[in-house]
Amino acid sequence: MALEKKHIARKLLLFACTLAMMVGGQDECHAQKRRKGRNAEKTEKVSVQEVRSSMQKSTDGQRPGSDGMLPFFIEGEDTVYYDTITASKVYSRLPRQKGREWREYYRLVHNFSKAYPYALVAKKLVMEADSTIAADRLKGAKREKYILAVQEELFEVFEGQMRKLTVSQGALIMKLVDREVGKSSYDIIKGYKNVVTAGFWQGIAKIFGSDLKKPYDPEGEDKVVEELVQIWEDGEFSLLYWSLFWKDPPQMPIPEKYL
Repeated sequence: MALEKKHIARKLLLFACTLAMMVGGQDECHAQKRRKGRNAEKTEKVSVQEVRSSMQKSTDGQRPGSDGMLPFFIEGEDTVYYDTITASKVYSRLPRQKGREWREYYRLVHNFSKAYPYALVAKKLVMEADSTIAADRLKGAKREKYILAVQEELFEVFEGQMRKLTVSQGALIMKLVDREVGKSSYDIIKGYKNVVTAGFWQGIAKIFGSDLKKPYDPEGEDKVVEELVQIWEDGEFSLLYWSLFWKDPPQMPIPEKYL
């Protein structure tokens, strides 16, 4: 009975995760909301005093002139470009910690290393699918045929990989897809299949203590996951993983065309 339940759970995760990786919508995702407005400022000429004041106040990683050119000031006949360099973090090899909270953190970091690459694939595929549907003005049967073709391709490419994931890793993928795409797995299934299919898989998810409708919560339940995302975006996740496990994080076998 336990093995049968595990098989059903893996089937649920395979179906929901692959659909989530395939389609999303035009909704603005969490990452886009955070980055929105960073490219709005123009490069300006400023005084030396303004430069010093700006560099003293610049603590949030944002910088003037983020439209592709460094900010600068002119002093006499010299043009001086400047920037604020983000401080580097040093991760040392940590001794193995004990306790329930540490065990949960180790498990989360390991699961994240396997789940987040697939969420990034989902984000790319959503952008490509939306672009194709909009550019070719696909509607009705043509749109459905296109989505089905992409879904079949992804099942062929990722089914073997998805079956190797644990239930916890699959559930984390769905959370991270919500973060990157801006839609829950339930809404994705409902939008590209139908409400009956979405309701069926939501019922299966409930049996295993999951919820396809539950949104990503970076300020609450998913705060630690969000911290891991920030560490990943800063290019320091491999260092964190090494400091905890004394080895490099696993490399997921994702074909280059999907990266």
